[in-house]
Amino acid sequence: MSSRVPNSQLDPAVAARLKRDADGLVPAIAQQYDTGEVLMLGWMDDEALHRTLTTGRCTYWSRSRQEYWVKGDTSGHVQHVKSVALDCDADTVLVKVDQVGAACHTGARTCFDEDVLTEGQ
Repeated sequence: MSSRVPNSQLDPAVAARLKRDADGLVPAIAQQYDTGEVLMLGWMDDEALHRTLTTGRCTYWSRSRQEYWVKGDTSGHVQHVKSVALDCDADTVLVKVDQVGAACHTGARTCFDEDVLTEGQ
């Protein structure tokens, strides 16, 4: 059973611009606001984006748990929102944050520093 909120309070003008996938989600990239470091990728629906914009804390939709989660509520590794932007196609959200602690569920600072690919691997 899904815990998703059926009628979000997201600004209708923003909601009309979003291009969601078949599940109603858009990828949300979290980036450290002052260094540009890419921290993680999560998923947002309209309600998660609304909560992120109104609370100043990143809220994501967990596809595996089928529920909303606020980054840092259980780990203490909070993301304080500095700005939120849509890409040119309105199908990806960029959230610039001030990350407290690790962004990755593995305990690493970012989700993207462990497995650097090179040609021929």
